[in-house]
Amino acid sequence: MTAKTKSASKTPSPASKAAPPSGPRHYAVVGAGIAGITCARTLVQAGHRVTVFEKSRGFGGRMATRQTEFGGFDHGTQYFTVRDARFEKALATAPGLVRPWSANTVRILDEAGRVVASSLPPKEAHWVATPGMNALVKQWAQPLAASGSLALQTQVIRMEPDKLHPEHWQLQTEGLGGTSRVYSGFDAVILAVPSPQAHALLLSSQHGKALMPALSGVSIAPCWTLMLAFPQALQPTLPHLGPHWNAARSTHHRIAWLARESSKPGRNAIERWTIQASPEWSERHLEDDAERVKAKMLKAFTEVTGIRAQPPHAVAHRWRYAQTTEPLGKPFLWDAKSRIGSCGDWCLGHRVEDGFISGLEMALALV
Repeated sequence: MTAKTKSASKTPSPASKAAPPSGPRHYAVVGAGIAGITCARTLVQAGHRVTVFEKSRGFGGRMATRQTEFGGFDHGTQYFTVRDARFEKALATAPGLVRPWSANTVRILDEAGRVVASSLPPKEAHWVATPGMNALVKQWAQPLAASGSLALQTQVIRMEPDKLHPEHWQLQTEGLGGTSRVYSGFDAVILAVPSPQAHALLLSSQHGKALMPALSGVSIAPCWTLMLAFPQALQPTLPHLGPHWNAARSTHHRIAWLARESSKPGRNAIERWTIQASPEWSERHLEDDAERVKAKMLKAFTEVTGIRAQPPHAVAHRWRYAQTTEPLGKPFLWDAKSRIGSCGDWCLGHRVEDGFISGLEMALALV
């Protein structure tokens, strides 16, 4: 790919290095989002053994794609940018998988849908994975899956010293149907999950307490997302459905972002929209019933776009941890005494490449 970068490759400061022990090690990585998979595959490339644990049934974290009979929805991350030379180099290992998206983005002025400026030229290229946003991490994870190094639908609920070899870690997990299992023999554990989940796991395990104050200082906002499909828009007798733009940043009190999924490269033609609520509105309605949220967001969507047709497909999804509002301010956390680390986009911001850089620098510090 030929994405432009704005910054050169950076090296972690000496103070951030993890001072790892010598020789091949066995690492547990909790979380199969872009930070976790980047960290894991970098460690494997350096000659170490890695086991990745993921509570969901797939890879990608918020780089997620929801498949339906009408087509896919990128209901988490909508696109990503390429600013770091190392990220650009990594993307080049997946030729054809990542393509630019000409989003034709506008900015909505008010709740009546009036546009401040249309066809805004993007400050930098917007990129998407094809055929869905989860395809990138899925491909990067394939060597780990092929080697049996991935445990999907396996949630880590506790960490403790290995009972037979106290210098190692063992992890208690829960799988489908509440089945439990213990994995042991790890030299170190890397928590590549949202900071509140990392904090909760450390708290329940009563280990890695040195990391907890820093984790507590990170703030991550939630996001309600609405997925709509209008297959009737394909009928040749109907006029164009909705606005002539494909994405918008909105100042509507409920909605922050709208995107026409069918405008992205490599997607099918059925009219589909992903609508993301603002962090403030999502926080206020965090525990609301999904059907109530769907009704409110659908009303807002109609106000902004003018689309009044009833969508045959309308589903709301809640991301409890979506967008970092107060990052850690450094690429990763590492406690040499406990041999526990943590990484994720929340360390540096909320972008996809923030997650990539965090996972990469966590691994490089260990090797």
